[in-house]
Amino acid sequence: MDSAPMSKSKVRVVSKGRLGEIFELRNQAGMEARIAAYGGTVMSLAVADARGNFADVVLGHDKVEDYLDKSPYFGCLIGRYGNRIAKARFTLDGKQYKLAANDGENSLHGGIKSFDKVVWSAQPVESALGAALELKYSSPDGEEGFPGNLAVAALYTVTEDNSLRIDFSATTDQKTIVSLTHHSYFNLAGKGDILNHQVLMNAKRFTPVDATLIPTGELRPVAGTPFDFTRATPIGARIDADDEQIRRGAGYDHNWVIDKQPGELGLVARVNEAESGRVMEVFATAPGAQLYTGNHLDGTITGKRGWRYTKRSALCIEPGYYPDTPNHPSFPSCVLNPGATYMQTIIYKFSV
Repeated sequence: MDSAPMSKSKVRVVSKGRLGEIFELRNQAGMEARIAAYGGTVMSLAVADARGNFADVVLGHDKVEDYLDKSPYFGCLIGRYGNRIAKARFTLDGKQYKLAANDGENSLHGGIKSFDKVVWSAQPVESALGAALELKYSSPDGEEGFPGNLAVAALYTVTEDNSLRIDFSATTDQKTIVSLTHHSYFNLAGKGDILNHQVLMNAKRFTPVDATLIPTGELRPVAGTPFDFTRATPIGARIDADDEQIRRGAGYDHNWVIDKQPGELGLVARVNEAESGRVMEVFATAPGAQLYTGNHLDGTITGKRGWRYTKRSALCIEPGYYPDTPNHPSFPSCVLNPGATYMQTIIYKFSV
């Protein structure tokens, strides 16, 4: 990608096709995101290193068509419910709703044809924060088993402080559940693996899971476990620990309980990569965040620049409600009522 900064922040259409447009968002410093209307997918994200060189720090494909069948949620918007729901069902006001099961007997990331597999309506909008793109989608009542007609908006902004910011909002005409998130696979070096990426999670507890990666309901302290990232620690230092939870996830595929009030915008995580000098801070309003370490990338997917994606090629940090929240009354509620507005902000801020 061109490393020369543009004279001002800008949004432009890169291409149009049967799967909608691809947009380019750039700030004055040269940070650039390419976002597809299909799935709201961040296809690339060019960020400067400590020497001023730009590199793409997310996994994915050069062609939007490849996301149809060669993407384990690369860079997309996730909904209606990010993460897993046990046995693909939940009960609301005494009525049981059966969802599409696409992860064994569980529902994962909204079901079989979820928000990552639809073409969103997209248009550039004015924003004081930087180059901005608004995406909208109307999810009909009963889609993938979820109740209510849900009107969803996602505002992507490449800000002048070198952040990729996502502001979600949603309204419904019927009581329902919602947890929207973003699923970019990050590698701050732009190559190799993420074992030397230093990670800090702003969390003293996590949600242990059963054999199908569904939370048991316990909020377990991270102290003395491989899940303690209260201080910056290389992912590779603990990812192969002899620990039952690590074995169940084949690495990290767990939710951390973020140390802040739900709805408050606060620090979720910090990731730094020494060779490039890049630092990524994640801020969000959600009560939890899933850390996933690309455990199921097995080398069968070839992405950008001919890079064959293997285990530990990237990590994902997905703020949202805890997995299986609808079936755990003790977890922060993800219920959305008619007349109310769901709001969630996620910020991936880059520095050196």
